[in-house]
Amino acid sequence: MLPTTSPGGRGQGNGALSGRDAARHTAGAKRSKYLRRLLRLRHMDFEFALWQMLYLFTSPQRVYRNFHYRKQTKDQWARDDPAFLVLLSVWLCVSTVGFGFVLDMGFFETIKLLLWVVFIDCVGVGLLIATLMWFISNKYLVKQQNRDYDVEWGYAFDVHLNAFYPLLVILHFIQLFFINYVIVSNSVIGYFVGNTLWLIAIGYYIYVTFLGYSALPFLKNTAVLLYPFALLIVLYLISLALGWNFTKMLCSFYKYRVK
Repeated sequence: MLPTTSPGGRGQGNGALSGRDAARHTAGAKRSKYLRRLLRLRHMDFEFALWQMLYLFTSPQRVYRNFHYRKQTKDQWARDDPAFLVLLSVWLCVSTVGFGFVLDMGFFETIKLLLWVVFIDCVGVGLLIATLMWFISNKYLVKQQNRDYDVEWGYAFDVHLNAFYPLLVILHFIQLFFINYVIVSNSVIGYFVGNTLWLIAIGYYIYVTFLGYSALPFLKNTAVLLYPFALLIVLYLISLALGWNFTKMLCSFYKYRVK
C-alpha cells in the first residue's frame, strides 16, 4: 500500500509535519542525512557541483532554478548533497596555499593561515551571516499571507556558500597574479586594481545573495538586499580618494595572524 497523509498532517511551508516537535524532527533528519553523506564520497555528485560552480559565474539564476527543482522533488530548498561544500573546501585549501606562497610564508604559517581561512573566514563568518539572513528573511521578508512558509537555515547557509565561492576565486586566486607586481606597490594603479577586485568580489557576493532570496516565491521586497551596493560604491570611491589599499591591509592582517 502507498503511504498516505491526512489533509492536516503536513504544513504548507517546507514540507514539515504539523506540530513543533515534528518540524524539529524533520529538520534534524535532513541534517543527519547531510552529515552522513559527508563520509560517503562515492555518493556525492561532484560533476553537478562543478556545474554549479561554473554557472555561479556565468548564469547564477540557473543555479537557483535547480533549488526550485529540489523543492519540488525532495521537499526541501537546501542542498542534500555535500559535494559543493567538499569542492569549496578543496578550493579554499589550494587558494590559501597559493596565498601563503605569494606572501612568502613558511609551512607552518601557511597551515595557520589555512585554518584561519577555513574556520573563521568561511565557516565562522558564514554561520553568522546565514543566521542573520535566516532571521531577517523570516522576520521581515515573508509575505503575510504565506506565514506557513519559512526560510530554511540550511538554505540560508547554501546561499552564503554560493555567494562566497565567486568572492573566493576573485580575491584568493585571480588577485594572486597581481599582488606582488601591481597591487602592493605604493602607486595609484596598485590600490586601484586591488580595490576594484574587492568591489567586483563583494558586489558579486551581494548580487548572488539577492538572487538566492529572490528565488523564494514566498518572500517579498527582496530588492532591499541590493541596497548595500550603494554603500559599497561610496566606500570604494572614498578608498580611491584616500589611497586605501584593501589588499595590502588584508596581507598585513594575514601575516599578523600567523605569527
